[in-house]
Amino acid sequence: MRAVLLIPAAVLAFGAPAAAQTTAAPAAAVRSLAPVPEGKLSDAAIPRAYRLDLTVDPAQPRFSGHVEIEAVLKCRTSFVDLHGRNLAMHKAVALIGGQAVPGKWTQLDPTGVARLTFPQALPAGAVTLAFDYDAPFQNGPAGLFHVHVGDEWYGWSQFESIDARAAYPGFDQPGFKQPFTVTLRTPPGLTAVSNAPELSVTRENGLDVHRFAPTLPLPTYLVALMVGPFATVAGEVPPTPQRDKPLPLRIVSERPNAAKLGFALDGTKGIVTHLEGYFGQSFPYAKLDQITAPILPGAMENAGADLYEDSILVLDDNAPTHQKRAFGMVVAHELGHQWFGDLVTPAWWDDIWLNESFANWMGYRIGNEWRPDLNIGAGAIAEAFAAMNTDALLAGRPIHQPIARNSQIDAAFDTITYGKGGQVVAMIAAFMGDDKFRDGVRRYMAAHRYGNATSADFFGAMADVAGDPRILPAMQSFTDQQGVPLLTFSGGGGAYTVTQSRYARLGTTPPETRWGVPLCLRRGELRQCTLLTERSAAVKLAGDGPLVPNAGGTGYYRFELPRAEWERLIAASASLPPGEALAVADSLRASFAAGRSDVRQLVALARTMAANPDTYASAAAVQGLDMLAQSELLDEPATAAYRRFLGALYRPMLARYGFDPRVGAYTAEDPERAQRRLQLVERLAGPARDEALRKQLGAAATAWLDGNAAALDPVWFSSALPVYLDYNKLPAAKLLLNRALASQDPVFRPVALAVIADSGNLEIARWLLDEARDPRLRQSERLNLARGVVANAATRDFGYGWMNAHLEEMLAGGGGIFFAAKLPQMLNGFCSVERAAEIQRDLGSRLAGRTGELELARTVERVRDCGLLKNARRVEVSAEIARLR
Repeated sequence: MRAVLLIPAAVLAFGAPAAAQTTAAPAAAVRSLAPVPEGKLSDAAIPRAYRLDLTVDPAQPRFSGHVEIEAVLKCRTSFVDLHGRNLAMHKAVALIGGQAVPGKWTQLDPTGVARLTFPQALPAGAVTLAFDYDAPFQNGPAGLFHVHVGDEWYGWSQFESIDARAAYPGFDQPGFKQPFTVTLRTPPGLTAVSNAPELSVTRENGLDVHRFAPTLPLPTYLVALMVGPFATVAGEVPPTPQRDKPLPLRIVSERPNAAKLGFALDGTKGIVTHLEGYFGQSFPYAKLDQITAPILPGAMENAGADLYEDSILVLDDNAPTHQKRAFGMVVAHELGHQWFGDLVTPAWWDDIWLNESFANWMGYRIGNEWRPDLNIGAGAIAEAFAAMNTDALLAGRPIHQPIARNSQIDAAFDTITYGKGGQVVAMIAAFMGDDKFRDGVRRYMAAHRYGNATSADFFGAMADVAGDPRILPAMQSFTDQQGVPLLTFSGGGGAYTVTQSRYARLGTTPPETRWGVPLCLRRGELRQCTLLTERSAAVKLAGDGPLVPNAGGTGYYRFELPRAEWERLIAASASLPPGEALAVADSLRASFAAGRSDVRQLVALARTMAANPDTYASAAAVQGLDMLAQSELLDEPATAAYRRFLGALYRPMLARYGFDPRVGAYTAEDPERAQRRLQLVERLAGPARDEALRKQLGAAATAWLDGNAAALDPVWFSSALPVYLDYNKLPAAKLLLNRALASQDPVFRPVALAVIADSGNLEIARWLLDEARDPRLRQSERLNLARGVVANAATRDFGYGWMNAHLEEMLAGGGGIFFAAKLPQMLNGFCSVERAAEIQRDLGSRLAGRTGELELARTVERVRDCGLLKNARRVEVSAEIARLR
């Protein structure tokens, strides 16, 4: 799963959570039979095969099902523990030895742990568990959910992590893999999609009956059930050296998107081909459907039936660079999972990090191979350094950690798993060498094909191929320990002493930690790698030019340099490769946050590295100065000076590039150049508040909203619509909301909603949260709007008070996968020791023991640390920035 939490921005009207359709108060006798599993089920019952027969009409509030599970009972028992959440169970029986034994279904906890009890003990051996039930569709992207798009209803499944239990009874954990035979009964004329090829469509009792071939062994969370009046485009992935037959391929989307599916069809063909080459084997399943849904926050790797948020697949050749980059990276990530995650699946959720970390690395790597011109690969390093900001906190977790309770599972899908984990994979691959690492991956895949595996299995395969016993403990030092290594260099002239410690922000003292760091250095053309396992070591590196302490940027560590070495590195930053430039920007900013580097160094880096030709590097040039503004270290004169500085830095660049907001003005342009122009416009129209550019954007937005479709290219929506709103206030917000909700466009609608929420206008924020009502606003969109109000500094206090008063409604309000786990992130923008204590006081007991507990601890620490930095350095910083010319 590529979990992209798309919450750019008020809950206008919450629907009540679906009432549990199980026993309201489970009998004490049922609970007393055995402890209720809080996480992993026992192996007392092992599923061997599923038959799912569901009646699905997305236009209705509920669906129904008949499910049969072939299982094996390990010993004689009068009950079976399994999963099912909010299922109205009409009938449950055990079919054994030609006898039907009726059972009683009881849901035991809110996460969906259930117990099936019988009046007589069932003997050990084979049994078929049969169920008849109905259940509610979800309004948010979890379980079996439905959405109204235009005048039609569509339904999709999203089961990772533990939401399959909201759609059918089963043993909902990744260690159980078995074939599924799926039948979907739908209103006539609808398209149905599942993991395996559709065998037939017949008509029974006025419904279309779609029967699918049995799947290969799958865990419950990878089952796909999609129904709706979809538009489809079909093709084939041509044969490859690994596959001698064409692979059937379809892009499946809502009808309004029908004209923009060709790019995804062609792009998917190329990505599949590159992946087959890397893994050295054919695509694992009989067909591939790529499906979209308008409210999914990211994408999901259902075997043979991947699911994506609309804008990832719905695009054409005129789409902006960043959207094409997202397509390449996310599609390569999800399709990489078809092998690494679907074909070989983690045995339990504590190893989901390996599944996601590897796929994250693979997404950037294969995406870059598919379209080198889009420069997708450098995004992996940018994501990794962003993850360090979370990993540097004292509150947190290692990549690989025990998961004992269901409430802990969703916390594993965070930036530590994706950003840090992906970089650790890249670091080991770079140290081992690409060929050896690939050979280790292939060995691991071959040993566990169609089965389950653990991190230890993966590490073992790598150690065997590497022939270096140090690799295993080095990898585990990064996966099993929290924190970011800080490598401090002393000396110069090619002879250095490097000392490792754990990076700490100003005012914090982390525990002593040591890693096995694959350290790669560069001076000029000379590159040298070593494995740093001791606290300190001497290193020598000849060559010319400044010391680059993280060659290629692939290392997961930060560095500190003597001032003279910093100055040489900053002076060279305009010509550094993107990964190294990103490493420099991250380490210098982190040095300032720790109380070491100063404002003049941040300014020098911004002036120099802004000219770097790589768009990731040039965007990171002002990362440190952004931190000063976001952390409230700038007083009013300093803020004005900072705006002037940004204008002076970027206005001449945009003048050289030129700017025309009209549709299609730059469609034939080089992707990097187009992305660079977008960054310049966003900087000048936003933080720099360049009035001439803002007037141009505002006029274009007004003309576009007045009906001139050629006046504003969609690439400028996120820059022009905020200006239009800023000029025209509440009336513009009302108009924009109506236009957004009347549209199904996967780019315009979410951008417009985000712009309204992030307006920074208190009148608009109050209207949005307290007064606005529109039934066209989807449940997940309502929640996302609240986040935007809280995220903007000008409306943050009001938004926090509103969120605090509506917390339980938000947690139950249909946000979908991982929303509850990430909800406290809404408050990350605060910067105050006192506010940190207030947040802990208000929310601590309400999230204790629940999904979101870890993220709250992180948020409280971020807010406190920011307050400490502001208190310590605001006077110094404001004085220095105010002198900028």
